[in-house]
Amino acid sequence: MKATAKDLRFHSKELIDSVNRGEEVVITFRGKPCAKLVPYQEIKKQTGKNELFGIWKDNDIIQNVDEYVRNLRKGRL
Repeated sequence: MKATAKDLRFHSKELIDSVNRGEEVVITFRGKPCAKLVPYQEIKKQTGKNELFGIWKDNDIIQNVDEYVRNLRKGRL
């Protein structure tokens, strides 16, 4: 569904209701898409394990990210 910035301003409840039904709403400003309203999804909590993540997961040199970062921060004080 598409809506203008003016629609967002004056009909926000109706647009939020559409999103709650599972639709995605693209907001346009001066005819160009500038934002998208999508249903909110809860992020699953990570387990307490010390798993490598993000840029660290492919790094073979660093085994324990927490320890590595703590050692980097020691020099700051």
